[in-house]
Amino acid sequence: MRLLLGCVLALSLSVLPASAAGGAGANDSASDAKFTPASGPKTSVSAAANPEPVPEAAKSGLDLEIQELREELQAQSELIRQQQERVRTLEERLKANSSGRENLSASPAPAFPNAAANTAPAAVPSPAAASPIAEASLAAAPATPQTSAPQENPLQIRVGTAYITPVGFMDFTGVWRNHTVGSGIGTNFAGIPYGTVFQNSLGEARFSMQNSRIGFRVDAMVKGAHVIGYMESDFLGNNPGNVAVTSNSNTLRSRLYWVDVRKGAWEVLGGQTWSLITPGRTGISPLPGDLFYSQVIDVNYQSGLTWGRIPELRLVYHPTPKAALAVALDSSEQYVGGSAGGPQITLPASFTTAGTAAATAYSLSGSSSEFNNGQTTLNVPNVAPDVIVKLALDPVRRFHFEVGGLERQFKLWNPTNTTKYSTTGAGAFVNFNVGLFGGLRWFTNLFYSDGGGRYIFGEVPDLVVRTDGSPSAIHAHSTVDGFEYTHGNSFFYVYYGGIYVPANIVIDTTGKPVGYGWQGAGAPSSQNRVIHEGTLGFNQTMWKDARYGALNLMGQYSYLTRDPWAVAAGLPRQALTNMVFLNLRYTLPGSAPNLER
Repeated sequence: MRLLLGCVLALSLSVLPASAAGGAGANDSASDAKFTPASGPKTSVSAAANPEPVPEAAKSGLDLEIQELREELQAQSELIRQQQERVRTLEERLKANSSGRENLSASPAPAFPNAAANTAPAAVPSPAAASPIAEASLAAAPATPQTSAPQENPLQIRVGTAYITPVGFMDFTGVWRNHTVGSGIGTNFAGIPYGTVFQNSLGEARFSMQNSRIGFRVDAMVKGAHVIGYMESDFLGNNPGNVAVTSNSNTLRSRLYWVDVRKGAWEVLGGQTWSLITPGRTGISPLPGDLFYSQVIDVNYQSGLTWGRIPELRLVYHPTPKAALAVALDSSEQYVGGSAGGPQITLPASFTTAGTAAATAYSLSGSSSEFNNGQTTLNVPNVAPDVIVKLALDPVRRFHFEVGGLERQFKLWNPTNTTKYSTTGAGAFVNFNVGLFGGLRWFTNLFYSDGGGRYIFGEVPDLVVRTDGSPSAIHAHSTVDGFEYTHGNSFFYVYYGGIYVPANIVIDTTGKPVGYGWQGAGAPSSQNRVIHEGTLGFNQTMWKDARYGALNLMGQYSYLTRDPWAVAAGLPRQALTNMVFLNLRYTLPGSAPNLER
């Protein structure tokens, strides 16, 4: 139809010059007749004396106008020809495109921030709302040709109305320590070597790929609710003792596996997730990019950090975009030390006599015990879930503040007197971060608890046992503070992490002190009073492309000390180690889709 209209227009315009030429000849004849003598000699003399050149000037001006009109017609004809050529080119490209016109009119894959900046589900235009834009672009193709379909995430898969986005990265990590910690690329802060042992006389160097991640994220709109499913794994699972000899067949383990549903102001989450007690960077969200667990390479993060990746049921209310209130039930575990280098308590003598029912129930080494001693796996008879509440405020983009509390229940049964004993643990935390200027940000996270050591990476036991078999919660305080600075593709950080554990001493029936933090003959050097860690590091983005991913070089230096409550005569007051990490990371390309809530 457009071609037919163009031909008619060209034909009409081609007739116009001939018509204009005929009109000009008639005018010239009239001018000549005007100046023909019509009366006597006076008229002839007057005409001869005053010759008028106007007819010649008029003729030249008309010719010029005709020439301009012809040039305009030629330009219009050339423009029509170019437009027709563009239409033909676009049609050929559309035919060659395997997805054809349907891909051009389909909803484009929306862009979304990467994992480091993922946020909780937000109200954004839906893919359906974007379709008219694609249709409009197709209609305007002759003027602005579009040669391909809207670009999508190269690894994103669309199934119906759901988007599946792979997440992950490949790490090659190197670590050097001047003392042998013996825990691989993750540091067991509470158990670094102390005293005259070979670990303090020999250093260690190690390469590993265990921190590499693999997983996926699913986004979908279901009856007006934004549903997110998230799964993430690494290779830091329980390995056999000979894993590092010839074939490093590292074990895949689950990190995160949860589903989150948000509709309007309400949100509910269930699964294995970052615990609600983990400090946030913004709002209340389970997405890793919205959480503060430091930027260090050490896979056990920073000493003093409160966190957990455990089964949780969470309910969140968002009254405004700047405030959120949440309550969570976390899978509980009453813990007496022994995990990740954490020190164990000392039991009263009546619970250490071999072969007795009390020794079995209160064992610090058996696989079946009433509390978690680092060996009991899932055998502990926990009473009730831990309850965590949190209020988060983000009044402005540069400021995030959150405050919350923790409630725990402990219960033991003494087979000697067949009596049940219980006690309640509690804790409180305050976290905030402030954007000071430019790319500089300040973080402070404070935690105070009575029986909350489990949430400080197990570096402190939750409880001690009294002589009658009843539990008594151990006080534990921790903090992580520091600065993060971003400048272009460079990122720098400085952190301090600290833990303080007051003594909880029980006088045994023998008259000797037991519990945690006791001193005297035979007192263990493992029960820590203070742990300090200072860390500085960088993360340099060397190359990145939305289609192909990113390559980063990362470095970290940490100085770690721990001061035991009891120190044998002639031994140093503290244990210490220096650590250097280097990491090369390739991150998969990927961005979660924007979906209308």
